[in-house]
Formats: sequence, structure tokens, C-alpha cells
Amino acid sequence: MNPSRPHEPPAHERLYRKLRQAIILGEVDPGLPLTLRGLAAEHRVSMTPAREAVRRLVAEGALTLSSSGRITTPELSVDRIEELAALRALVEPELAARALPRAHQALIERMVVINSAIGEAAEGHDAIGYIRANLEFHRILYLRAQAPAMLAIIETVWLQLGPTMRALYGRVKRNEPPRHHRMILASLRAGDEPGLRLAVRADVTHGLRHIGAG
Repeated sequence: MNPSRPHEPPAHERLYRKLRQAIILGEVDPGLPLTLRGLAAEHRVSMTPAREAVRRLVAEGALTLSSSGRITTPELSVDRIEELAALRALVEPELAARALPRAHQALIERMVVINSAIGEAAEGHDAIGYIRANLEFHRILYLRAQAPAMLAIIETVWLQLGPTMRALYGRVKRNEPPRHHRMILASLRAGDEPGLRLAVRADVTHGLRHIGAG
């Protein structure tokens, strides 16, 4: 074995990452039934790694497992959506505020580029591209917070909301980036922590209100 070749993760880890990415980006519909046998066959792994990947995703709330063994993607109630929106509104402004002292010009410029990509995805009605770029816009800022426990909590929330956010995108028919992103960028440039907290809170709760109203 070539020692310089990077170590390939085990089958259950590869499947876990692939499914996690598909769920967080809304590539699967809410309430979609899945089976261990079907997942194993589709991804060309045995039942053991499929079972382990599903176990981890159930623990994160990305999949649900009934007492009868039925596996589905989350189909969230309005109350559950409101709870997750409240959690985002509490934690994400704090992450942004902690990131602010390390939000240098290069990061802001990168976020501007990502925001343009969000606009292009919106114009092209590319739901997956829109969600992917929108998550990246937030995540690269929050990484500067150097608060891994908070970031892990929020990524779990994003994971639970992924299929629902895709359903929301189809309902709202966006054709431009979220308007609060301009406020986030302006607050970062100005070093305005109260303004940044307000902009992030408004951004992360605005879209989810459409679901509650729907």
C-alpha cells in the first residue's frame, strides 16, 4: 500500500456523508420512505454499513425510525419548524457576532461572490444550487466564530430542515438572493455587531415563516 495515498473512509462513513449531504440540501422530499435494503443496493454497500449510516442520521434527526422499523425523511409539523427556527434565531446571531472580529476583507469578498451565486441559482430556478450556496454563505462566516459546539448544533438543525427548505423554495419562487444578506454584508463591513445580530436573526427566520403560514 502506498503510504502517501490518503486513507479512504469506511463504507458506512462514505454512505453517511453522502446521505447527509443529500438531506441537508433538500435532494430528498419530506416524508420519503427508505429501506436499508434499498439504500444498500443503491449505494452498492452491504446491509451493515447501511444500518450504521442510518443509525447516525436518525440520532441527528435527519431520518426518523418508527417502532416498526420504517425509515423516512423528516416531515416536520409547524410547531417543530417554529422550534427549529427559534433555535436558529438564538444561536446563529451569536455565531455571527463571535465571528465578527475575525471577519476580514477577504472573507467578506468571498461572501459577496457566494451571494452572487445564490442570485444566479435563483434566476435559474436551481433549488439545490440555491440551498447549497445559501448554507455556504452562513457556514464560512460561522467557521470564523471558533465555536465548534455551536456550529455542530446549527448544522444539525440545518440537516433536520433540509427537505422542508426544499419544499419551501418551490413554494416561494425566489428570483434573487435573500434581502437580508445585503444587511449582513453591510454590518460586517461596518463592524456593527448589533446590526449583524439583527440581520442574521431576520434572515434565518424570514423564510421559515412562510412554512408556518402555509
